[in-house]
Amino acid sequence: MAASSNAAIQPPLWLLAELTYRCPLHCVFCSNPVDYASHAQELDTETWKRVLAQARELGAVQLGFSGGEPLLRDDLEELVAHAHGLGFYTNLITSGVGLTETRAQALRAAGLDHIQLSFQDSTRELNDFISSTRTFELKSRVAAIIKSQGYPMVLNCVMHRFNLPHVGRIIDMAERMGADYLELANTQYYGWAWLNRDALMPTVAELREAEALVSVHRERLAGRMRVLWVSPDYADARPKRCMSGWGAVFMVVAPDGRALPCHSARMLPGIQFPDLRETPVAEAWYRSDAFNRYRGHAWMNDTCGECDDREHDLGGCRCQAFLLTGDAGQTDPVCPKSEHRGRVDAILADAEAERRTEAIAAQPLRFVPGAARQGRLVYRCDANSHAFGSAQGPAR
Repeated sequence: MAASSNAAIQPPLWLLAELTYRCPLHCVFCSNPVDYASHAQELDTETWKRVLAQARELGAVQLGFSGGEPLLRDDLEELVAHAHGLGFYTNLITSGVGLTETRAQALRAAGLDHIQLSFQDSTRELNDFISSTRTFELKSRVAAIIKSQGYPMVLNCVMHRFNLPHVGRIIDMAERMGADYLELANTQYYGWAWLNRDALMPTVAELREAEALVSVHRERLAGRMRVLWVSPDYADARPKRCMSGWGAVFMVVAPDGRALPCHSARMLPGIQFPDLRETPVAEAWYRSDAFNRYRGHAWMNDTCGECDDREHDLGGCRCQAFLLTGDAGQTDPVCPKSEHRGRVDAILADAEAERRTEAIAAQPLRFVPGAARQGRLVYRCDANSHAFGSAQGPAR
């Protein structure tokens, strides 16, 4: 499918540079593809510079350096300096592993504007269990380094059944650290989170209780810290305008140079995503089948195309539609109008039933041998990527 006119398509505003899939953490909710180990090739420094220059010329203004863990790239400072020189507003999205005071100073000198630091929980036990690393104290030190360098303090915590009961303590931790922003991002079930969905899925009651507590803290902290609650779309039955629309605002560049409309899109069958080692960014954005496949409304079925909310949610998430129905062109199944909404309701019902039949320990799971089996979790690591790489698929 080709775009009829470049004039009808706005340029990308946000470029997410996934510099590497390598990561020292093993988070069970990681959004990287389960088969990331099969995509080990990484763009070299000069190719990244060319891609960044082309994206900036096209109109992109915001640039996120992500991964994996972008600090594993030795050329990160060089890429930040290049992006700063091009006029990008630059953001480092990091686990904190590798961010020493010396390196933070070097990134500041290179022109880095913003750092987002991830935590897994407010407790050392659960933070280390979910990431299968002993990193809680390290992250706490990194938070202090970020603050000392004068960056806006932005913390992110992915929420799920294990840490939702701690949401008040997570907010208190962010407040003590002097955070300016705290993003509480409810798990989106792609990548490793899809593989661990049954173990991570909270009940609707757990979500509502946590959200109510967040609202109390948000009001208390108004003017001092902004607390963002990223909606859990399974429970809210409200499709999200994924990535602000397919090919509308965001371009993700994977470590191997594939241009993607979102982090997870490369799992969708039948789409050849442009390789920016060979294809100019403008060509990929305006004229590739991949970026035009689900742009606008032409692709929509009758349910979406005739819906009054089509401009608001743009049909929801294509990857979620594929995972839950096997067809990326379906209405997002979280939508109450979807003929497949029953599948989402069944998943939520299973979570409710499980809570009624199991005894959840009062204490958080701990970083001890065998804990993963206790939690029924598959950690992100190279061995599991090779073993479970084909498990990212539809309608299980």
